[in-house]
Amino acid sequence: MKKRILMAIVAVLGIVMAGDACTSAIVSGKLTANGRPLMWKNRDTNDLNNRVERIKGHDGLMEFVALFDARDLNDTAAWMGFNEVGFAIMNTASYNLNGDDGVKNMDREGELMRYALERCKTVDDFESLLKTLPKPLGVEANFGVIDAAGNGAYFETGNYKYVKFDLAESQDGILMRTNYSYSGVKDKGMGYVREKNEKALLKPHIEAQDITPAVFTEELSRTFYNAQLGKDFTRSGDEWIVDQDFIPRRISTASIVIEGIVPGEDPRLTTMWIALGYPPCAEVYAVWVGEDGVAPELTGTTAENHSVQCDRVNQRKAEVFPVERGNGKQYLNLSKLYNNEGTGYCQTLTLKNRKAYKRGYEEIARRRALYSKGKKKR
Repeated sequence: MKKRILMAIVAVLGIVMAGDACTSAIVSGKLTANGRPLMWKNRDTNDLNNRVERIKGHDGLMEFVALFDARDLNDTAAWMGFNEVGFAIMNTASYNLNGDDGVKNMDREGELMRYALERCKTVDDFESLLKTLPKPLGVEANFGVIDAAGNGAYFETGNYKYVKFDLAESQDGILMRTNYSYSGVKDKGMGYVREKNEKALLKPHIEAQDITPAVFTEELSRTFYNAQLGKDFTRSGDEWIVDQDFIPRRISTASIVIEGIVPGEDPRLTTMWIALGYPPCAEVYAVWVGEDGVAPELTGTTAENHSVQCDRVNQRKAEVFPVERGNGKQYLNLSKLYNNEGTGYCQTLTLKNRKAYKRGYEEIARRRALYSKGKKKR
């Protein structure tokens, strides 16, 4: 019976999802401004309509909050999320692990992540899951996970095996992945320039040990730096640039940071900070588990199961990528994001998002006090 249940997660659940690309990082609390670990993903996918949903716990499964594609009407595939006990998971697609192994039923990463969110409490739990699920898994990905004890790891996972990279063993307290795996075939896969961008942009924050969620949503996901060219186009004054090898891409649909807890805190204080839609054009929202944890405009409420917020951001994005004929979609109108007048979307939203972070941390403080009172009453 147990084996049949495990096989069901690999073989069922409706629709097959396209794999993500993405740029990501896991950060130890020793590098952050408040001692809380962080897990970040700038999601790249051809599914441009994303939404956030709270999935209630039932039948022994845990409540969780996660990012879903709008077209996934049954919420079968979670693309990044966290649960009520502070376990969080994400993925980046890898393209150098499986090779030509003949497995046809692929792109199951999102289904596996939903399964983990409902059942896992720790990084070790997730590793046990990878060991016990029947093979082939139908995945080729770098799975990033953190838990309420401050543990973190990437699991570079193919159809039949995985390699674990533990955050505790990282020399500088941070791990990064794009679209290749360190344990995979050398020089295959993608995302090498984006990884170089990420390392260069994070270097001063690593040295200062002052990383915050805003470093990811407001800097990395809104910066047009290309390490291969050695040039930052962000405030270059150029009106048009080619959309190539930046962290924010035309197919970027969200920048998400899950901020864990300091050991001993209530795991319900785990917070997801999300810029939903094309990140340079997006406001930041704070998300928690619980009935009031997800703003309604982030959820799928339209007739097409779209998020109102994501639709709003996609309308702005259309101004940034206005050329549709020929190869026009590769050309980015940078002046819509940054200009001398200070009216670009990145410029105006930075001020708005600064206030959103302030409100979010005030709410975390309120919830901390509330949960502490609850513990005393018990």
